[in-house]
Amino acid sequence: MSTPSESGEDAAATARCDGSTTADATGDYLPIADHGVIGDLRTAAVVGVDGRIDWFCCPRFDSPSVFGSLLDARRGGAWTVEPIDGEVTTRQFYLPDSNVLVTRFLSEDGVAEVQDLMPIARPHDPDHRTRIIRRVSCVRGSVEFRVTVAPRFDYGRQAHTVVVEDERRLRFETDDLELHLASTVDVDTVDDRDAQAHFTVETGQCVTFVLAPDPIGSEVLDHDSSPAVVAATVAFWQDWVSRSSYTGRWREMVHRSALTLKLLTHEPSGAVVSAVTAALPEEIGGERNWDYRYVWIRDAAFTLYALLRLGFTDEAGAFMDWLTCRFDDGADEAGDLGPLRLMYTVDGDPPPKETELDHWEGYRQTSPVLVGNAAADQLQLDIYGELIDSVYLYNKYGPGISYGSWTHLCTVAGWLVDNWDRPDQSIWEVRSKPQDYVYSRVMSWVALERMIR
Repeated sequence: MSTPSESGEDAAATARCDGSTTADATGDYLPIADHGVIGDLRTAAVVGVDGRIDWFCCPRFDSPSVFGSLLDARRGGAWTVEPIDGEVTTRQFYLPDSNVLVTRFLSEDGVAEVQDLMPIARPHDPDHRTRIIRRVSCVRGSVEFRVTVAPRFDYGRQAHTVVVEDERRLRFETDDLELHLASTVDVDTVDDRDAQAHFTVETGQCVTFVLAPDPIGSEVLDHDSSPAVVAATVAFWQDWVSRSSYTGRWREMVHRSALTLKLLTHEPSGAVVSAVTAALPEEIGGERNWDYRYVWIRDAAFTLYALLRLGFTDEAGAFMDWLTCRFDDGADEAGDLGPLRLMYTVDGDPPPKETELDHWEGYRQTSPVLVGNAAADQLQLDIYGELIDSVYLYNKYGPGISYGSWTHLCTVAGWLVDNWDRPDQSIWEVRSKPQDYVYSRVMSWVALERMIR
């Protein structure tokens, strides 16, 4: 996933009135590099440089998608914000040291921008509510916009109805989920399933849209449409990244990467997911289109390694608490797959069965589109090396693990002594019979060497 820099120079395109961009060779799909991501440590939304939210799962990272046009431009659903007059050049960047994303539209008539954020006020906020806020403002001149909210629930498999509450509020309803939309301008329904607004912003004017799984009252909309909510969210991210111990010459790149890794943490549980997206292909036209919205022990270990070296020990501590629960869960189940699974949901359960969404065409017509992950049943012995190496670093740079966690690790080491030479799928995760991989042997050695330390 691309993470545009504060300068915005690395995410730009020229957009036509239909909302597509000349940077997109297919006319329907933006390059992956032309996206940013926003999140609230529970879930995340992917935002294209053309102002389109084309991926969003609610209420969690691994929930079914609400907007999924990243994987099917026609049937996936999206939330578009598009100028409707003339040729427009767009640029995308983050407000400095934050995960508040800005998409700027430049045309002959004026300059406007969209601030996208999922507000978060303070760590472990008991009053936190997941929502997406989109603030459309005019910097110079006059710009006419069309905003279309077209959700397609449950990966486009579940129909929904629209209930109009008043001129500026409505809700999308399914059997499993409600999403409430509120705006500071009038909103109309389209085909009884989408919402659309047309408006013009002049210099200094701002229009706000809020989408949330909870009702949005007048006081909530007033709060979310004020600059204060942006300032508070920026302050949250800036306060977090200011604790970094990095002092090298690549500060902007390192901190942008750290902010992205932080977005992958699930604050309520302490888990760390590998990605916010599913089914993006390893190569266009290929078949390896896996779902990575889960906790890979290996990926989480590498994430903790990076955050620990930057001085962020709280995230490592939360993950260690989460991991200790997995040890407890698997204490009596150390069968063929060992005391730890390769991957989990954020709750610590096995991922759902792998399913093909055969009604979706896939990113740039690359199918199959897969959700869930069958690799959960693989043996990958290398994960013990990566994990215990990170535990070692946590002991070195953080407060250290508990006696209970140490006892569990000793059990893991004992199992590894008896099983290190078994054939497995290793880091390569091939979907064929297990083989003898050198990488797994090396990482098994790492696990035992770090335990000795």
